[in-house]
Amino acid sequence: MAKRVTGPEIEKLIQLLAKVPGLGPRSARRAALHLVKKKEQLLGPLAQAMDEAHRRVRTCSCCGNVDTIDPCTVCTDERRDRSTIIVVEDVSDLWALERAGAMNAAYHVLGGTLSPLDGVGPDDLNISGLIDRIHAGGVRELIIAVNATVEGQTTAHYIIDRLDGLDVTVTRLAHGVPVGGELDYLDEGTLTAALRARTAMG
Repeated sequence: MAKRVTGPEIEKLIQLLAKVPGLGPRSARRAALHLVKKKEQLLGPLAQAMDEAHRRVRTCSCCGNVDTIDPCTVCTDERRDRSTIIVVEDVSDLWALERAGAMNAAYHVLGGTLSPLDGVGPDDLNISGLIDRIHAGGVRELIIAVNATVEGQTTAHYIIDRLDGLDVTVTRLAHGVPVGGELDYLDEGTLTAALRARTAMG
């Protein structure tokens, strides 16, 4: 059994950091050690920022983005083309597309994809909110920008079925997005090309 070399507070910090995507136990230990060494410059300000985020961050009731205001900054931006909604799986995908700066449209975050094996059904996703937004009127195009996975394509086809009879054009991302690829890992150029070369579905 390995001997404990730090107090429970630092061990707890390491355990929590290890739960962050991209950080394993070893990386979490290095990150924790760096934060502790730079207590005044990093650890204090980080703790303060995290406390403020914990108190103020909320999920947008309109699109599902995360922000400190509801509706979020994207939804309240009057310069956006609200007639086009880009549908994404997760907030990280929304942020990735915004970094690319390819379109100035509205967004809708589903909160995942349909996955019967994992027990994720339509009611577990923000699909009904999307349908409500389209029923409210003013939406001319829906861009399905889900990941090119089996679950992503299943979700896309389910949404298309729900839109049957509604006067809205449905397109999807095209060139540049590899099968099995995830939007958050693609570069801005690839995302821009994919948005501009979108194709009709259904």
